[in-house]
Amino acid sequence: MAIDSTASERPALILLVEDEAADAHLVRLALRENSVQADLAHVLDGREALAYLRREGPSFVAAQRPDLILLDLNMPRMDGFEFLAAVKRDAGLRGIPVVVLSTSDAERDVRSAYHLGAAGYVAKSSSVSELIAGFGRLSQYWLTLARLPTHGR
Repeated sequence: MAIDSTASERPALILLVEDEAADAHLVRLALRENSVQADLAHVLDGREALAYLRREGPSFVAAQRPDLILLDLNMPRMDGFEFLAAVKRDAGLRGIPVVVLSTSDAERDVRSAYHLGAAGYVAKSSSVSELIAGFGRLSQYWLTLARLPTHGR
């Protein structure tokens, strides 16, 4: 699955905001298993994600703007809701689609995420095969079907 090369000469860039190493590994596995042509940048929490997006600090000075952000909700220091609110308040960042990937299927979490500006909400499956299949559908939509804005990186 690849992005239309007429729209872009480079693979999509996904920013994964996830504190659990096992879940980050599963996302990488799902990308590989679904033959998704995308680069993945991984940060551990909302504070680190904002630093990445704003190119703050020596680690992120050359960071590229992601085409899509995949966001866990339950993280230390700055959780997903706080991060989402900060991104959507920032005029330079609010156009980046943010899809929540969470173990929570609670209605209040779903409502809160959409209220804060999430472009989607996906409850993580406990089954690896279901997670891989679901991620395939998610990446097909966001990286193949949906038209994302172009921007300089």
